[in-house]
Formats: sequence, C-alpha cells, structure tokens
Amino acid sequence: MKLFYRKYGNGPPLIILHGLYGSSDNWVSIAKSLSDKFTVYLPDLRNHGQSSHDKTHDYNSMRDDLHELAIDLKLHKFFLVGHSMGGKTAISFTLKWPEMIDGLLIADISPFVNENNKNEAFNKHKNILEAVLSVDLSGISTRGEAEIILKKKISSEKEIGFVLKNLQRNPGNSFSWKLNAKALFENLGKIMEGIDRSSFMGEQITGFPVIFLQGEDSDYLPSSDFRDIKKIFPGAEIIKISNAGHWIHADQPEEVVRSIKKLTEGI
Repeated sequence: MKLFYRKYGNGPPLIILHGLYGSSDNWVSIAKSLSDKFTVYLPDLRNHGQSSHDKTHDYNSMRDDLHELAIDLKLHKFFLVGHSMGGKTAISFTLKWPEMIDGLLIADISPFVNENNKNEAFNKHKNILEAVLSVDLSGISTRGEAEIILKKKISSEKEIGFVLKNLQRNPGNSFSWKLNAKALFENLGKIMEGIDRSSFMGEQITGFPVIFLQGEDSDYLPSSDFRDIKKIFPGAEIIKISNAGHWIHADQPEEVVRSIKKLTEGI
C-alpha cells in the first residue's frame, strides 16, 4: 500500500511512525525540531490519517507498507523511529531488513506481549474503538456533539483528544473519520500481538544504535522485558523519561528530540 507522508528538513533520512489513533500530524512539531539534522518523513500508517483504508491491519502488512515507501523514496538506509503500534512496526521492519537501518528508536512499547496487562490493554482499546463506532456521524453537526458521545465510554480527556483529531469536517458540514475504526476493531487482537520471545533469541541484531524510551508513568514497556530486549538488541540503550506517560512525544517532546539526535552520535 502506498502511504501518504509529510517531509521536512535536510540531512540523513529519518522515518517516524505514529501509534494507534495517531497520524503524521502528531509528529510535525518534533519533525520540525529535527529538520536541521535530518530529512524527516512522517507517513500515515494504513487505516490512519490520509493513507488508504484496508480490511487487513497487522504488523506484516504495515512493515511491508514501510518497505514500499522506502523503496519509492529510494532510501537504501535510514534512521527509524516508532511509537507504540508504530514502534512494533519499526521492530518488525528491522528484524526483516536490518541492513536498511542506520539507527532505531522505539518510544514506549515492548516488542513482546505484556502478559500481565494483555487483557486490560485489549479491553481498553476495544472500549475506545466501540466509542468511535457508536458515533452516528449523520446525526451530529458539531465536534462537541461527538465529544459528548465519546465521553459516555472514554473517561480520559487525553484519549478523547487524540481520538477527536481523527474527526474531519467535509464539504457540506458533514463529518467523517480519517481513522478506519471498523478495520482496527476487527484486527485489534493482531494489533496487540508482539514478537515471539523465543523466535529471535539466537539472532542478535547489531551494527547500529538502538534506543528504547520508557515513559515513567506508563506500563507499555515493563522493566521485566529489558533482559529479553537486550538478547535481540544487545547494544540497546533504555532511557526512562520522567513525567511522561504512554504518549511520550506529547508529554516530553524535547526529551524525545534529544534522544533521536543521540542516534547520530559517533556517525
């Protein structure tokens, strides 16, 4: 699938992948902060933003979409950053095409399924997507009306804010979702998947810097996974970002920019 993308700056290529419910819009300010050091590409992943909708939504398809984008852009090697679902996509890509990576940064997500909160995370996202699907867009005339409906199912103001960024007003004052909530709902189990811990334990990936960012107030990257992460990426540096939750780029954007710039140290 050909992905919509935004481009900023000059320098070595850097691709940043957003997370679930996100889009390239979420990373524009960070891209601009990096534009003096990198040529930054911000794609919208499938079923998000301005990219196409499709009934298939899993990490193999998103990984392959990214590979198609890199080939179209004639990028033989590049730096890769991914947050949450985008982070798992970045890991999937790196495991298949490590020779294309100059540096990897994963923002607040583990490569593995978190068995301790797997059901809790699934139910949380199921609830969010059910809330989106419950909004009868033909029956609303303002964004505020959609927000009232979402609040019946979603308690977090921050989550509602991220979801509402996907609501667009069309000509004629009708509304539509940029997000393909139906496909995401039907593929939620696949989105929650991670790599098999045993599959890559004998295959170490080295030769470029790897950074994992952990939000201090998030449980998406548990410390108990650090040991297995280092079995796959033995040179990985794991940085805890204070006063940050899962949306680490929104909570501490300057720390995220600083960490991304670290990928080029010594190059």
